[in-house]
Amino acid sequence: MRPAPVGRRVTAVLALVTALAAGCGGSSSNNNASSGGSQSGGTPQRGGDLVIARTADSESMNATTVFDNESIWIFEQIYQMLYTVSPDGKGVVPQLATSYTLSSDKKTYTFNLRPGVLFSNGNPMTSADVVFSIDQARKAAQGWAFIDAAIKSVKADGPAKVIITTKYPWAPLVADIALFANGIVPKDYGGETENQFYTHPIGTGPFMWGYWHKLSALKLVRNPHYWEKGKPYLDSVTWTDVGNTNTRQLQLQGNQAQIDEFPPFSTVSALQGMSGVTLHLFNSTRTDYLMFNEHIAQLADVHVRRAISYAIDRKALVSAVLFGHGTPANSFMPPQVPYYDPKSPGLQFDLTKAKQEMAASKYPHGFDVTLMVAGGNATEKTTGQIIQSELAPLGIKVTFNQVDPNLENTDQQQFKYQLAMSYWTMDIADPDELVSFAVDPSQGAHSFYTGYNNPDVINWTHQAERTFDTAQRQALYSKIQAQSAQDAFMAFEFYSPYAYAATNNVHAFYVYPTGNYHVENVWLSK
Repeated sequence: MRPAPVGRRVTAVLALVTALAAGCGGSSSNNNASSGGSQSGGTPQRGGDLVIARTADSESMNATTVFDNESIWIFEQIYQMLYTVSPDGKGVVPQLATSYTLSSDKKTYTFNLRPGVLFSNGNPMTSADVVFSIDQARKAAQGWAFIDAAIKSVKADGPAKVIITTKYPWAPLVADIALFANGIVPKDYGGETENQFYTHPIGTGPFMWGYWHKLSALKLVRNPHYWEKGKPYLDSVTWTDVGNTNTRQLQLQGNQAQIDEFPPFSTVSALQGMSGVTLHLFNSTRTDYLMFNEHIAQLADVHVRRAISYAIDRKALVSAVLFGHGTPANSFMPPQVPYYDPKSPGLQFDLTKAKQEMAASKYPHGFDVTLMVAGGNATEKTTGQIIQSELAPLGIKVTFNQVDPNLENTDQQQFKYQLAMSYWTMDIADPDELVSFAVDPSQGAHSFYTGYNNPDVINWTHQAERTFDTAQRQALYSKIQAQSAQDAFMAFEFYSPYAYAATNNVHAFYVYPTGNYHVENVWLSK
């Protein structure tokens, strides 16, 4: 059978999504969209409780073991690192350290700590706290320890200096130290057990613990001991668990929340026309994927994975799901990350090739498979319905496994899925975090919870970590991107901005390309 022309298939998919999105809000000629931060004119005012309605609850406050963004973005208000990512997401800037020096053999880093920093309980932060915190992160075998795998030792040199020695030259070290998992907590957890401490964690950040009513709301309050003078401006920030996209929008309209996290792109026009609301499209490192669980026999077949990847019309997804606010993905790495290769081939839409790959597989006549979809998530539902339609010509019958949004990440991490949708946002200004997470099965996340295992790709990853030469690193990361795309360990879907909607009394809210935000800069006008 000859494949339908591309234009016809896109039109059909768009027609499907238009019907699905009906009732999500009309368009408007009033353009309230912004690619930058919330309006910040005027003198910051103090006080107020900011409410952020988000898509799911956090999993845990233990920054060394948890991978979900809804936990990470809370961590970064409580814990701080020696260095942190710069606003453009491409470098690092000092945070709890003021500077560092690197030895001539590129294996010894000496960090000078910022003077006068206090924890939120009023106790001073010293080098002993730094040594303890990074050592704890290094021990988290089921967490982020892989980021610190090159570290040989962490030692204090007096109360205000810390020396980190690596096993070998390690190019990403300062970027790795800027990961939230290396956030500084009190030595020995202030006399508590690890589990006790993370029920009410203490850090040096602008906000400190308030309460956490799981599956409902998490509240942080202003840290009176915060080292950055005059900040934060807010009295508190509350993150509410509101998985339903329509409910979040209604809460924004009713001023029950001041920020709506990730409104679906189908509602952009409605939000642009909404009085008293600004729709922000922040530059991002977000990449969306279709995950393949290679523990499932059919999905362990590389020809099946290639067939599925070829069958996905990414331009149609961008048009239908993102309403044009994005670009098709050609790599598992996003364009804003150093060493991304714009020439990486990816596997783009080609139904003829998809059918050829399916015919070369062990399952030429297709099979039944389930696709995990978060309940109440309009974007995942729409994407899933498009994928369901696009895989049908291959004989692959897709049915949905709808799950609670709060269980989606957990089920993926436990391989309780067949096909699933996920996304990535960078946390550091180096590709090492994503590459290790995505393609090295020994590094904590079992290759993005897919089970992918290519020894050549793993070897290139380790080589790239150990060279400071930018040209050599680029060559290695280009090979990694090309080979992983050919192996189709995931179907790379699209790159998109971060969509946030905020009431107009929110000022200086800005989301970094890495997905984090600094609430200490935010203020509310009365």
